Amino acid sequence: MAWIVIGYLSGSWLAAISVCRAAGVSDPRCCGSCNPGFSNVLRLYGPRLAGATLVLDALKGVPVVLASKVMALPISWQGLIGLSVMLGHSYPVWYGFRGGKAVASALGVLLVLVPGVALISAAIWALLAWRLKTAALASLMSALIAPLACVWLAPSYVGVVGCLSLLVLLRHWLNIRRLRRGEEPRLRKP
Repeated sequence: MAWIVIGYLSGSWLAAISVCRAAGVSDPRCCGSCNPGFSNVLRLYGPRLAGATLVLDALKGVPVVLASKVMALPISWQGLIGLSVMLGHSYPVWYGFRGGKAVASALGVLLVLVPGVALISAAIWALLAWRLKTAALASLMSALIAPLACVWLAPSYVGVVGCLSLLVLLRHWLNIRRLRRGEEPRLRKP
């Protein structure tokens, strides 16, 4: 249980806010899509700050998830700890429970639990984001593909990856509505 709390608390630190504060720019929760995550920071402030946000949000859960794997905790517990990191990012105690979509933190969790699935998901995200210029659609497709890739690469983790993907999909419900209406912000102008 302590590892789940530690995972949640580490996930509750939002890199976007710290990165933007250090750079002397506005809090991303007050601008653009008001989401404290990679894609909003990219749209607002460019690739340098967005890259720092992505790396830090992906890495913040790695120590606790890695510890669960090294200690050979059951796969279900590893998944719960990874999910706690993502829930912390989505509903951070340090920021009034107003968080991000958990895509970057999911990447970090997957890199520890099932690296091959993480790489496939990241490649799909990058390809779709580059071609379609829509981070939400790229995130949704990556979340859908991850459990399928897991069936092939790490079948024992399918349930865990399915739960992680479900959280990402649920966090994007407003994006899904905007995508259906053709109103989802693009990463950059075509």
